Amino acid sequence: MNVNLKVLLSLIIFSLIGHSLFSQESMLCQGGHWSEDEANLKMKEFAASWDDVTSWEERARRIKAQILKGMQFEKMPRTVGNFKEIITNKREMDGYTVENFALESFPGFYVTGNLYRPISNKSKLAAILSPHGHLADKRFTDYVQKRCAVLAKMGAIVIAYDMVGYGESNQVTHKMPISLLLQTKNSQRVLDYLLSRSDVDPERIGMTGGSGGGTQTFMLAAIDDRIKASAPVVQVSAHFFGGCACESGMPVHKSKNHQTNNVEIAALHAPRPMILVSDGNDWTRNTPRIEFPYIQKVYALYNAENRTENVHLPLEKHDYGYSKRAAVYNFFSHYLDLNSRMVTDDSGFNEEFVTILPKEELKVFNEKNPRPKGLLQGDEAVMKYLKIDIE
Repeated sequence: MNVNLKVLLSLIIFSLIGHSLFSQESMLCQGGHWSEDEANLKMKEFAASWDDVTSWEERARRIKAQILKGMQFEKMPRTVGNFKEIITNKREMDGYTVENFALESFPGFYVTGNLYRPISNKSKLAAILSPHGHLADKRFTDYVQKRCAVLAKMGAIVIAYDMVGYGESNQVTHKMPISLLLQTKNSQRVLDYLLSRSDVDPERIGMTGGSGGGTQTFMLAAIDDRIKASAPVVQVSAHFFGGCACESGMPVHKSKNHQTNNVEIAALHAPRPMILVSDGNDWTRNTPRIEFPYIQKVYALYNAENRTENVHLPLEKHDYGYSKRAAVYNFFSHYLDLNSRMVTDDSGFNEEFVTILPKEELKVFNEKNPRPKGLLQGDEAVMKYLKIDIE
Protein backbone atom coordinates (compact mmCIF):
# COMPACT_ATOMS: atom_id res chain seq x y z
CA MET A 1 0.00 0.00 0.00
CA ASN A 2 1.53 3.34 -0.99
CA VAL A 3 2.05 6.16 1.49
CA ASN A 4 -0.68 8.40 0.07
CA LEU A 5 -3.29 5.64 0.37
CA LYS A 6 -2.25 4.93 3.96
CA VAL A 7 -2.57 8.60 4.81
CA LEU A 8 -5.99 8.75 3.14
CA LEU A 9 -7.25 5.70 5.06
CA SER A 10 -5.92 7.11 8.32
CA LEU A 11 -7.72 10.39 7.72
CA ILE A 12 -10.97 8.55 6.95
CA ILE A 13 -10.72 6.42 10.10
CA PHE A 14 -9.84 9.44 12.24
CA SER A 15 -12.76 11.33 10.74
CA LEU A 16 -15.20 8.50 11.44
CA ILE A 17 -14.00 8.09 15.04
CA GLY A 18 -14.06 11.81 15.62
CA HIS A 19 -17.54 12.07 14.14
CA SER A 20 -18.76 9.22 16.33
CA LEU A 21 -17.38 10.80 19.49
CA PHE A 22 -18.67 14.22 18.50
CA SER A 23 -22.11 12.81 17.72
CA GLN A 24 -22.31 11.04 21.07
CA GLU A 25 -21.24 14.13 22.98
CA SER A 26 -23.62 16.35 21.01
CA MET A 27 -26.56 14.20 22.13
CA LEU A 28 -25.97 15.07 25.79
CA CYS A 29 -27.91 17.92 27.38
CA GLN A 30 -26.27 18.68 30.72
CA GLY A 31 -26.58 21.24 33.47
CA GLY A 32 -27.92 24.61 32.32
CA HIS A 33 -28.03 23.47 28.71
CA TRP A 34 -30.29 26.37 27.77
CA SER A 35 -30.75 29.81 29.24
CA GLU A 36 -34.10 30.54 30.85
CA ASP A 37 -35.09 32.61 27.82
CA GLU A 38 -34.08 29.84 25.41
CA ALA A 39 -36.05 27.30 27.43
CA ASN A 40 -39.14 29.50 27.31
CA LEU A 41 -39.01 29.49 23.51
CA LYS A 42 -38.30 25.76 23.41
CA MET A 43 -41.39 25.03 25.48
CA LYS A 44 -43.48 26.97 22.97
CA GLU A 45 -41.86 24.98 20.17
CA PHE A 46 -42.64 21.70 21.94
CA ALA A 47 -46.24 22.76 22.57
CA ALA A 48 -46.73 23.52 18.88
CA SER A 49 -45.82 19.92 17.97
CA TRP A 50 -49.00 18.40 19.44
CA ASP A 51 -52.61 19.47 19.87
CA ASP A 52 -54.59 16.40 20.95
CA VAL A 53 -54.18 13.09 22.77
CA THR A 54 -53.08 11.25 19.65
CA SER A 55 -50.31 13.68 18.70
CA TRP A 56 -49.13 14.03 22.31
CA GLU A 57 -48.99 10.26 22.83
CA GLU A 58 -47.02 9.88 19.61
CA ARG A 59 -44.50 12.39 20.97
CA ALA A 60 -44.60 10.71 24.39
CA ARG A 61 -43.74 7.33 22.84
CA ARG A 62 -40.73 8.84 21.11
CA ILE A 63 -39.53 10.49 24.35
CA LYS A 64 -39.96 7.29 26.37
CA ALA A 65 -38.23 5.18 23.71
CA GLN A 66 -35.18 7.46 23.76
CA ILE A 67 -35.00 7.40 27.57
CA LEU A 68 -34.74 3.60 27.43
CA LYS A 69 -32.40 3.60 24.44
CA GLY A 70 -30.21 6.39 25.78
CA MET A 71 -29.81 4.57 29.10
CA GLN A 72 -29.13 1.28 27.27
CA PHE A 73 -31.79 -0.19 29.51
CA GLU A 74 -32.08 -3.28 27.34
CA LYS A 75 -28.64 -4.38 28.59
CA MET A 76 -29.87 -4.78 32.15
CA PRO A 77 -30.57 -8.40 33.13
CA ARG A 78 -34.29 -9.23 33.08
CA THR A 79 -34.46 -10.29 36.70
CA VAL A 80 -37.86 -11.46 37.92
CA GLY A 81 -38.35 -12.04 41.65
CA ASN A 82 -35.32 -13.56 43.40
CA PHE A 83 -34.71 -10.36 45.37
CA LYS A 84 -32.40 -11.99 47.91
CA GLU A 85 -33.66 -9.32 50.29
CA ILE A 86 -31.92 -8.74 53.60
CA ILE A 87 -34.08 -7.27 56.39
CA THR A 88 -32.55 -6.87 59.86
CA ASN A 89 -32.71 -5.04 63.17
CA LYS A 90 -36.40 -4.23 63.49
CA ARG A 91 -37.14 -1.36 65.88
CA GLU A 92 -40.62 -0.32 66.97
CA MET A 93 -41.19 3.41 67.26
CA ASP A 94 -44.20 5.66 67.81
CA GLY A 95 -46.64 4.35 65.19
CA TYR A 96 -44.06 2.88 62.84
CA THR A 97 -41.15 0.45 62.61
CA VAL A 98 -37.69 0.81 61.03
CA GLU A 99 -35.59 -2.00 59.59
CA ASN A 100 -32.30 -2.12 57.74
CA PHE A 101 -32.81 -3.33 54.20
CA ALA A 102 -31.01 -4.49 51.07
CA LEU A 103 -31.96 -6.39 47.94
CA GLU A 104 -30.21 -7.62 44.84
CA SER A 105 -30.84 -5.26 41.92
CA PHE A 106 -29.15 -7.59 39.44
CA PRO A 107 -26.70 -10.45 39.98
CA GLY A 108 -23.86 -9.19 42.17
CA PHE A 109 -25.22 -5.67 42.73
CA TYR A 110 -27.23 -4.57 45.78
CA VAL A 111 -29.59 -1.72 46.68
CA THR A 112 -29.08 -0.57 50.28
CA GLY A 113 -31.58 1.27 52.45
CA ASN A 114 -34.15 1.26 55.21
CA LEU A 115 -37.66 -0.10 55.37
CA TYR A 116 -40.27 1.90 57.29
CA ARG A 117 -43.65 0.32 58.04
CA PRO A 118 -46.76 1.46 59.88
CA ILE A 119 -47.91 -0.33 63.00
CA SER A 120 -51.20 -1.30 61.42
CA ASN A 121 -53.50 -4.26 61.14
CA LYS A 122 -54.65 -3.39 57.64
CA SER A 123 -54.17 -6.17 55.10
CA LYS A 124 -53.30 -3.86 52.21
CA LEU A 125 -51.11 -0.76 52.51
CA ALA A 126 -49.88 1.99 50.24
CA ALA A 127 -46.15 1.94 49.40
CA ILE A 128 -43.75 4.79 48.64
CA LEU A 129 -40.28 4.77 47.09
CA SER A 130 -38.02 7.41 48.66
CA PRO A 131 -34.80 8.06 46.72
CA HIS A 132 -32.59 10.96 47.77
CA GLY A 133 -30.38 13.63 46.24
CA HIS A 134 -26.67 14.35 46.31
CA LEU A 135 -24.97 13.95 49.66
CA ALA A 136 -22.65 11.18 50.76
CA ASP A 137 -24.79 9.91 53.66
CA LYS A 138 -28.12 11.54 52.90
CA ARG A 139 -30.22 8.47 53.69
CA PHE A 140 -29.16 8.85 57.33
CA THR A 141 -30.07 12.54 57.68
CA ASP A 142 -32.80 13.67 60.06
CA TYR A 143 -34.97 15.09 57.27
CA VAL A 144 -35.00 11.86 55.24
CA GLN A 145 -35.82 9.90 58.39
CA LYS A 146 -38.63 12.33 59.22
CA ARG A 147 -40.14 12.08 55.73
CA CYS A 148 -40.16 8.29 55.79
CA ALA A 149 -41.38 7.96 59.39
CA VAL A 150 -44.26 10.40 58.91
CA LEU A 151 -45.44 8.68 55.73
CA ALA A 152 -45.16 5.32 57.49
CA LYS A 153 -47.21 6.44 60.48
CA MET A 154 -49.78 7.78 57.99
CA GLY A 155 -50.12 4.23 56.69
CA ALA A 156 -47.54 3.59 53.95
CA ILE A 157 -44.67 1.15 53.61
CA VAL A 158 -41.68 3.34 52.70
CA ILE A 159 -38.26 2.35 51.39
CA ALA A 160 -35.47 4.92 51.56
CA TYR A 161 -32.50 3.80 49.48
CA ASP A 162 -29.04 5.07 48.61
CA MET A 163 -27.95 6.79 45.44
CA VAL A 164 -25.32 4.63 43.74
CA GLY A 165 -21.88 5.52 45.03
CA TYR A 166 -23.27 7.06 48.23
CA GLY A 167 -24.06 5.66 51.66
CA GLU A 168 -23.66 1.90 51.59
CA SER A 169 -24.04 1.69 47.81
CA ASN A 170 -20.27 1.70 47.39
CA GLN A 171 -19.77 -1.01 44.78
CA VAL A 172 -19.28 1.78 42.21
CA THR A 173 -18.43 5.47 42.26
CA HIS A 174 -21.27 7.92 41.91
CA LYS A 175 -20.11 9.70 38.79
CA MET A 176 -19.46 6.59 36.74
CA PRO A 177 -20.76 6.87 33.14
CA ILE A 178 -23.85 4.66 33.67
CA SER A 179 -24.98 5.89 37.08
CA LEU A 180 -28.29 7.05 35.56
CA LEU A 181 -28.94 3.52 34.31
CA LEU A 182 -28.00 1.91 37.61
CA GLN A 183 -30.16 4.25 39.66
CA THR A 184 -33.16 3.71 37.42
CA LYS A 185 -32.71 -0.06 37.59
CA ASN A 186 -32.34 0.09 41.37
CA SER A 187 -35.56 2.09 41.66
CA GLN A 188 -37.41 -0.34 39.43
CA ARG A 189 -36.22 -3.30 41.52
CA VAL A 190 -37.37 -1.57 44.71
CA LEU A 191 -40.74 -1.10 42.99
CA ASP A 192 -40.76 -4.76 41.93
CA TYR A 193 -40.06 -5.80 45.51
CA LEU A 194 -42.81 -3.64 46.97
CA LEU A 195 -45.32 -5.01 44.48
CA SER A 196 -44.27 -8.57 45.35
CA ARG A 197 -45.36 -8.07 48.96
CA SER A 198 -48.77 -9.43 49.91
CA ASP A 199 -49.42 -6.41 52.15
CA VAL A 200 -48.99 -3.80 49.38
CA ASP A 201 -51.87 -2.40 47.33
CA PRO A 202 -50.60 -2.10 43.72
CA GLU A 203 -53.03 0.75 43.03
CA ARG A 204 -51.49 2.91 45.77
CA ILE A 205 -47.81 3.23 44.86
CA GLY A 206 -46.08 6.60 45.24
CA MET A 207 -42.59 7.95 44.74
CA THR A 208 -40.87 11.11 45.94
CA GLY A 209 -37.39 12.55 46.15
CA GLY A 210 -35.76 15.96 46.16
CA SER A 211 -33.15 17.33 43.74
CA GLY A 212 -31.37 14.28 42.29
CA GLY A 213 -34.01 12.17 44.02
CA GLY A 214 -36.54 14.22 42.08
CA THR A 215 -34.81 13.18 38.86
CA GLN A 216 -35.00 9.53 39.91
CA THR A 217 -38.70 10.05 40.63
CA PHE A 218 -39.74 11.50 37.30
CA MET A 219 -37.47 9.18 35.31
CA LEU A 220 -38.98 6.01 36.76
CA ALA A 221 -42.52 7.39 36.67
CA ALA A 222 -42.01 8.20 32.98
CA ILE A 223 -41.10 4.66 31.98
CA ASP A 224 -43.09 2.62 34.52
CA ASP A 225 -46.79 3.29 34.94
CA ARG A 226 -46.93 1.18 38.11
CA ILE A 227 -45.99 4.42 39.91
CA LYS A 228 -49.48 5.77 40.58
CA ALA A 229 -48.60 9.11 42.20
CA SER A 230 -45.34 11.05 41.99
CA ALA A 231 -43.84 14.01 43.82
CA PRO A 232 -40.57 15.27 42.29
CA VAL A 233 -39.32 18.06 44.54
CA VAL A 234 -37.17 21.07 43.48
CA GLN A 235 -35.95 19.52 40.24
CA VAL A 236 -38.31 19.76 37.23
CA SER A 237 -36.91 22.54 35.08
CA ALA A 238 -37.21 23.62 31.46
CA HIS A 239 -33.65 24.89 31.16
CA PHE A 240 -31.71 22.78 33.69
CA PHE A 241 -31.13 19.13 32.75
CA GLY A 242 -29.36 17.98 35.91
CA GLY A 243 -25.78 18.68 36.79
CA CYS A 244 -24.54 15.13 37.42
CA ALA A 245 -23.81 12.02 35.38
CA CYS A 246 -26.62 10.29 37.28
CA GLU A 247 -29.12 12.74 35.76
CA SER A 248 -27.80 13.76 32.34
CA GLY A 249 -24.70 11.68 31.64
CA MET A 250 -26.47 9.46 29.10
CA PRO A 251 -28.35 10.67 25.98
CA VAL A 252 -31.93 10.54 27.26
CA HIS A 253 -32.99 14.04 26.20
CA LYS A 254 -31.88 14.18 22.60
CA SER A 255 -31.40 12.02 19.52
CA LYS A 256 -31.00 12.69 15.83
CA ASN A 257 -34.78 12.76 15.56
CA HIS A 258 -35.99 14.51 18.68
CA GLN A 259 -35.28 16.96 21.49
CA THR A 260 -36.99 17.08 24.86
CA ASN A 261 -36.31 18.18 28.44
CA ASN A 262 -37.22 17.20 31.99
CA VAL A 263 -40.58 18.98 31.83
CA GLU A 264 -41.80 16.66 29.09
CA ILE A 265 -40.28 13.63 30.81
CA ALA A 266 -42.22 14.54 33.96
CA ALA A 267 -45.35 15.04 31.83
CA LEU A 268 -45.17 11.40 30.71
CA HIS A 269 -46.70 10.64 34.11
CA ALA A 270 -50.05 12.07 32.94
CA PRO A 271 -52.84 11.45 33.78
CA ARG A 272 -51.61 9.86 37.03
CA PRO A 273 -51.49 12.31 39.99
CA MET A 274 -48.34 14.44 40.29
CA ILE A 275 -47.27 17.37 42.43
CA LEU A 276 -44.36 19.65 41.54
CA VAL A 277 -42.76 21.41 44.51
CA SER A 278 -40.60 24.38 43.52
CA ASP A 279 -38.81 27.32 45.12
CA GLY A 280 -37.48 30.76 44.29
CA ASN A 281 -33.77 30.14 44.67
CA ASP A 282 -32.85 27.46 42.12
CA TRP A 283 -33.69 26.26 38.60
CA THR A 284 -37.35 25.72 39.57
CA ARG A 285 -38.02 29.43 40.14
CA ASN A 286 -40.03 29.66 36.90
CA THR A 287 -42.23 26.63 37.56
CA PRO A 288 -45.54 28.54 38.03
CA ARG A 289 -45.01 30.39 34.74
CA ILE A 290 -43.20 27.93 32.45
CA GLU A 291 -43.01 24.31 33.59
CA PHE A 292 -46.34 23.83 35.35
CA PRO A 293 -48.55 25.42 32.65
CA TYR A 294 -47.02 23.06 30.06
CA ILE A 295 -47.64 20.01 32.25
CA GLN A 296 -51.16 21.16 33.04
CA LYS A 297 -51.84 21.43 29.30
CA VAL A 298 -50.82 17.78 28.90
CA TYR A 299 -53.11 16.76 31.76
CA ALA A 300 -55.94 18.73 30.16
CA LEU A 301 -55.82 16.35 27.18
CA TYR A 302 -57.06 13.67 29.58
CA ASN A 303 -59.49 16.01 31.40
CA ALA A 304 -57.26 15.52 34.43
CA GLU A 305 -56.13 19.04 35.32
CA ASN A 306 -57.24 18.36 38.90
CA ARG A 307 -54.64 15.58 39.23
CA THR A 308 -51.60 17.80 38.90
CA GLU A 309 -50.58 20.67 41.14
CA ASN A 310 -47.70 22.98 41.93
CA VAL A 311 -46.70 24.20 45.37
CA HIS A 312 -44.31 27.10 44.77
CA LEU A 313 -42.34 28.56 47.68
CA PRO A 314 -40.71 31.71 46.28
CA LEU A 315 -38.91 32.66 49.50
CA GLU A 316 -37.34 29.24 50.01
CA LYS A 317 -34.22 27.53 48.69
CA HIS A 318 -33.16 24.21 47.18
CA ASP A 319 -33.97 21.60 49.83
CA TYR A 320 -36.67 19.16 50.97
CA GLY A 321 -37.49 21.09 54.11
CA TYR A 322 -40.54 20.99 56.36
CA SER A 323 -42.89 23.08 54.19
CA LYS A 324 -42.05 20.98 51.13
CA ARG A 325 -42.54 17.76 53.07
CA ALA A 326 -45.89 19.02 54.39
CA ALA A 327 -47.10 19.65 50.85
CA VAL A 328 -46.13 16.12 49.84
CA TYR A 329 -47.75 14.61 52.96
CA ASN A 330 -51.02 16.28 51.98
CA PHE A 331 -50.68 15.10 48.39
CA PHE A 332 -50.07 11.46 49.28
CA SER A 333 -52.72 11.57 52.00
CA HIS A 334 -55.26 12.38 49.30
CA TYR A 335 -54.10 10.22 46.41
CA LEU A 336 -52.78 7.19 48.32
CA ASP A 337 -55.57 7.28 50.91
CA LEU A 338 -53.29 7.79 53.91
CA ASN A 339 -54.42 8.93 57.35
CA SER A 340 -52.97 12.41 57.91
CA ARG A 341 -54.79 12.65 61.24
CA MET A 342 -52.14 10.32 62.67
CA VAL A 343 -49.50 13.05 62.34
CA THR A 344 -51.32 16.39 62.57
CA ASP A 345 -52.34 18.74 65.34
CA ASP A 346 -53.66 22.31 65.46
CA SER A 347 -50.37 23.64 64.07
CA GLY A 348 -50.25 21.28 61.08
CA PHE A 349 -48.04 18.27 60.49
CA ASN A 350 -46.14 17.36 63.65
CA GLU A 351 -42.87 15.47 63.12
CA GLU A 352 -41.74 15.57 66.76
CA PHE A 353 -42.68 11.93 67.34
CA VAL A 354 -39.92 10.74 64.94
CA THR A 355 -36.91 9.08 66.58
CA ILE A 356 -33.76 10.11 64.71
CA LEU A 357 -31.42 7.13 64.63
CA PRO A 358 -27.63 7.40 64.26
CA LYS A 359 -26.03 6.35 61.01
CA GLU A 360 -24.44 3.21 62.37
CA GLU A 361 -27.82 1.88 63.49
CA LEU A 362 -29.32 2.38 60.03
CA LYS A 363 -26.59 0.54 58.15
CA VAL A 364 -27.61 -2.85 56.81
CA PHE A 365 -24.06 -4.21 56.50
CA ASN A 366 -21.71 -4.49 59.47
CA GLU A 367 -19.60 -7.09 61.27
CA LYS A 368 -22.68 -8.96 62.38
CA ASN A 369 -24.32 -8.79 58.94
CA PRO A 370 -21.53 -8.76 56.32
CA ARG A 371 -22.10 -8.19 52.64
CA PRO A 372 -22.89 -11.24 50.52
CA LYS A 373 -19.85 -12.80 48.90
CA GLY A 374 -18.99 -12.54 45.21
CA LEU A 375 -20.34 -9.05 44.60
CA LEU A 376 -19.32 -6.99 41.59
CA GLN A 377 -16.89 -4.34 42.77
CA GLY A 378 -15.77 -1.25 40.85
CA ASP A 379 -17.08 0.74 37.88
CA GLU A 380 -15.18 -1.33 35.35
CA ALA A 381 -16.38 -4.67 36.75
CA VAL A 382 -20.04 -3.60 36.65
CA MET A 383 -19.80 -2.20 33.13
CA LYS A 384 -17.98 -5.29 31.93
CA TYR A 385 -20.63 -7.54 33.43
CA LEU A 386 -23.39 -5.54 31.72
CA LYS A 387 -21.41 -5.44 28.45
CA ILE A 388 -21.67 -1.67 28.29
CA ASP A 389 -18.90 0.33 26.65
CA ILE A 390 -19.15 4.12 26.77
CA GLU A 391 -16.26 6.03 25.23
